[in-house]
Amino acid sequence: MKYIFDPTIASLFINGDEARFPVRRIFCVGRNYAAHAREMGGDDREPPFFFMKPLTALLPIQDSNPVELPIPPGTQNYHHEVELVVALHKGGANIYAGAALQHVFGMAIGLDMTRRDLQKQMSSQQKPWDFGKAADFSAPVGPLHKISGDMREGAISLSVDGEIRQNGNLSDMIWSIAEQIAHLSQYFTLQPGDIIFTGTPEGVGPVTAGQKISAKIEGIGEINLTLSQS
Repeated sequence: MKYIFDPTIASLFINGDEARFPVRRIFCVGRNYAAHAREMGGDDREPPFFFMKPLTALLPIQDSNPVELPIPPGTQNYHHEVELVVALHKGGANIYAGAALQHVFGMAIGLDMTRRDLQKQMSSQQKPWDFGKAADFSAPVGPLHKISGDMREGAISLSVDGEIRQNGNLSDMIWSIAEQIAHLSQYFTLQPGDIIFTGTPEGVGPVTAGQKISAKIEGIGEINLTLSQS
C-alpha cells in the first residue's frame, strides 16, 4: 500500500523490553477520585464519564531521566494531573468487570495536562472540552510495566520543584480499573492498543515554564519533566 506521506505510529516504551506498545486511542476518565471531584465542583458519587485525547497528545517517556514538556499556546493556566495509565492488549465489547483485567497488558504513570482556563471557558458555554484537554504533548506517559493483576492500592503523588502538590492512593478511586474497562466497553468496542487514564487525586494546580514536575506511583516508579514555553 502506498501513502502520500509516511503514517505516524504512536507508541509507548515498555520497561525491560525493546519492543514498543502501539497506541490506538486515548481514553480519560473524569473525576474518579472523590476529593478531586469535589475540588472541581462535582459530586463524588456521579457515574463515570470519559473524554478522549488525540494521539498527538502523547509524549512517550522512556525512563526517569528528565524530559522537556512544552506548554501549549493559548493558555495562562496550565494544570498538572497525575494518573495511573492502563494499556489494553485485548479488546471486546460489553466486557464483564470480573474478566476485565484479562485485557490489560500493563500500566504506567501518566499526566493529563490541561489548559484549565480554556476548559472552564468551554464548560461555562456548554461546549466540548477539546481545547482544554487535547493539546499537543498533553499526555506524557512513562514506560509500561507488565502488571497482570489489579492495582487497587499504592501511593500516587506529584511534586513541583520539590513541593508535594498531589498525594493520594489508588485505593481512593471511585471506579476501579475493571469497572472503568467494563463501562467503556458498553459504548465502544475496545481494541488492542487502547489506553485509559484512570483519574487523578486532589491537588491539581498550575505550572509555568522552568518548573520541574516529578510524578510517582508506588510499584511503577517515577517520571520527571521540565516545563518549557512552546
